[in-house]
Amino acid sequence: MSSGDWPDVRLHVVTGKGGTGKTTVAAALALALAERGQRVLLVEVEGRQGIAQLLDVDPLPDREVRITRTAEGGELWGLAVDAKAALMEYLQSFYKLGRAGGVLEKFGAVDFATTIAPGVRDVLLIGKVYEAARRAQAPTSRHGGPVHDAVVLDAPPTGRIGRFLGVGTEVAGLAKVGPIHKQAQSITRLLRSSRCAVHLVTVPEEMPVQETIDAVAELHEQRLPIGGIVVNQVRDHDQTEAALATVAPDGSESLSDEDLATDLKSAGLRTGPTLVGGLRREAADLAARALLEQQELDRVLQLGRPTYELPLLPEGVEAGEVRFFARVLAEEGMA
Repeated sequence: MSSGDWPDVRLHVVTGKGGTGKTTVAAALALALAERGQRVLLVEVEGRQGIAQLLDVDPLPDREVRITRTAEGGELWGLAVDAKAALMEYLQSFYKLGRAGGVLEKFGAVDFATTIAPGVRDVLLIGKVYEAARRAQAPTSRHGGPVHDAVVLDAPPTGRIGRFLGVGTEVAGLAKVGPIHKQAQSITRLLRSSRCAVHLVTVPEEMPVQETIDAVAELHEQRLPIGGIVVNQVRDHDQTEAALATVAPDGSESLSDEDLATDLKSAGLRTGPTLVGGLRREAADLAARALLEQQELDRVLQLGRPTYELPLLPEGVEAGEVRFFARVLAEEGMA
């Protein structure tokens, strides 16, 4: 089933610097795929219930639940992976502990493994995502649970995405044999395959863009497949430039103070030198901001990855805006 620029991808990993709209983009991408008639699982692993808050639905449990159906016959499912529940499930699946698992939890062994033991928590989280993605590759539900056409992971931020996705390699190196080693190897094979893509989210500002550039280099070094880059909160530069040209302090197309005052009066505003001068200063600041944003967009484009832009919405983002972003991503070819 074709999925825009990423027809072979079954696991879409979405990461980005905090505050760039990573969860929003993950939800919009998942919804865009569902609106193509696909059955899509949207997963979060950070325990924030960000997806539920964004889509205005009940908190997601640690099992797959349907969030919505689309008019095109697709379905959006959700899952909030809980490390403790994942460990209990893992122990039961591989070691058949039964009641012994409850004893381990009673004595704090489960909490130790999921909060203190290095790497264990991440490998449990990514392991659950792996199981869902493995079913997304299967023609039947022989692996148990619903079969999805794609899985979208709202992953940890770029500052720790390399360590999170690389934990399978680390664990495989520590556990030389046994089920842990085997699963860790399987996870690594999936994450490094053409069935996976790591998409990065940024905004046109210096620090988020630099963190994106650094993350791309880290992912490349770990041989993880880099997907597209979504630039969020982009202003309409064509309109900005046209508007700025009329009020720029020294532009060739700039209106005179008298003409500006006349236009403001026609809009019902009381004018004077203070208002007109303030408008010109504000325009100069906005022009400088637009120039800086364009420079950061150019830095993103120099990475040579498919790039998608989402507009700045001054009023914020809620469920309706996520659907709008889903349409934008579909129109731009990401889904």
